[in-house]
Amino acid sequence: MDSSNIVIDHLLIKYKADQKWTRKVIEQLTNEDLVWSPTPESNSIANLIAHISGAARYWFDAAYFGAPLNEYRTIEFERSLQMTKEQAFDISKKSYDSIIGVLEMMKANPARLLEQPYLDYPSFDSASLNNRSTVLEMGNLVWD
Repeated sequence: MDSSNIVIDHLLIKYKADQKWTRKVIEQLTNEDLVWSPTPESNSIANLIAHISGAARYWFDAAYFGAPLNEYRTIEFERSLQMTKEQAFDISKKSYDSIIGVLEMMKANPARLLEQPYLDYPSFDSASLNNRSTVLEMGNLVWD
């Protein structure tokens, strides 16, 4: 087995476990727990779930599944963001399913880890990524 498949297998195990544990955590919360934050400047669990979802849509769904780029990422950190447990379950499942789906596509063809899927998209720069970033580089940002 080459090193690319070892990395992909490790990430698949990690994200499938994270998906399971995220569900178990959400099961223990109330709707009020999801939207509570300790200070006005802090994020709630709902904000964090929305942020993970936004990152998955932005970095993976757009490039690999044809979803439009999410231009509304600022909603992820709205202080008044409301979310029910069912919405949290649904959003987190879709996010993890997207990441796992891309990893499974990469497993079938590990050379795709070096693809630059955003070359034809409008120019962007993030803290550490741009249009020339590879899937592996995007994975380091999202997967850490």
